[in-house]
Amino acid sequence: MRGAGRLGRRARTRALLGALLLTAAAALATGCSVVHDAGTWNDPHDGPLSAGSKVTAGSTATAPAGSNASTAPQVEAYDVTPLLQPSRKILGVEISGAPESLAPAEQFAGWAGTKPNLLGEYLAWGTSFDSAAAKNAYSYGAMDFVVWEPWSPTLTQIAAGASDAYITAFATAVRAANVPIALSFGHEFNGNWYPWGTSKTTPAAFVAAWQHIHNLFEAAGATNVIWVWDPNDIFPVPDVQLKAYYPGDAYVDWAAVTGYWSEDGPNTYASLYLPTLEEIRTFTQKPFLIAETAVAPGGNQSASLTALFKAVEQHSDIVGFVWYDYDKGGDWRIENRPTLMAQFKTEAAAGGFGFDVSKLG
Repeated sequence: MRGAGRLGRRARTRALLGALLLTAAAALATGCSVVHDAGTWNDPHDGPLSAGSKVTAGSTATAPAGSNASTAPQVEAYDVTPLLQPSRKILGVEISGAPESLAPAEQFAGWAGTKPNLLGEYLAWGTSFDSAAAKNAYSYGAMDFVVWEPWSPTLTQIAAGASDAYITAFATAVRAANVPIALSFGHEFNGNWYPWGTSKTTPAAFVAAWQHIHNLFEAAGATNVIWVWDPNDIFPVPDVQLKAYYPGDAYVDWAAVTGYWSEDGPNTYASLYLPTLEEIRTFTQKPFLIAETAVAPGGNQSASLTALFKAVEQHSDIVGFVWYDYDKGGDWRIENRPTLMAQFKTEAAAGGFGFDVSKLG
């Protein structure tokens, strides 16, 4: 979560040394980046590793003993095709403790009046895939949405094979779980606030790493994945061209955007999402997900929430949105705003949000 206008945010310490880099970064993996306008960028990843994350020391992991990623699984892979463009809209949530535990999702369902069907979690590179959490989400009628953060090694090193054992082990576990998951690698890559962003790497390195990871998943038979390509909204970084970062339609299932409704920045569909969507539409027609969003407290919150729901309802190519229900860099939780929570319930019900993922597969 990143962006100007965020109150009470602490800058991340960047002095991570040698072999401690990945495990330190993994311990800071809860959260994400919110951008509203150009300003002073501070890293909000100052919380503990999200529930359900199990850290593997070092930048790579070994495949399970006796495993062979090239051996075709005996059970047919879960077909995610019906989920790519569902007839009803997705209502997702990123909330502490889910999807390892369903209690937070159930709480949110009570607040929102609709069961969430995309349960987001942030995983640092080197963290093992939590099959139990993914199956938990599916049993609830939702998908596990893994936001995979490549803190170390570099994208160039990943593309060159430095993490192949880890990626293959991760992909093998995803295939073995055989439930649908959504996976976003290196989100907000068009910003300069992450090591996989514009200040530390290149578009070519990002694309090469993405394609390499995707190919290893294919080799492991892990086709039960919806690949989510998620730039930040372009408002704070208008000079970064997104097309150069696009891996290609063969490697992406959903195009996406991270964008938050602020008091002092973009707070309409036309100013927040549309410029990014229009740029993306010049090179792909993939379904579109608002992969991370929330509405800032204040005088604009009611109008902003209505605009968010209407944007998703009125555009057939937008499959849904994921609400960031955290108190981080500001309090984005709906449960602490009774009036907004009541409005959220009304909007979600009126727009026909939510469906049981397991009934579409």
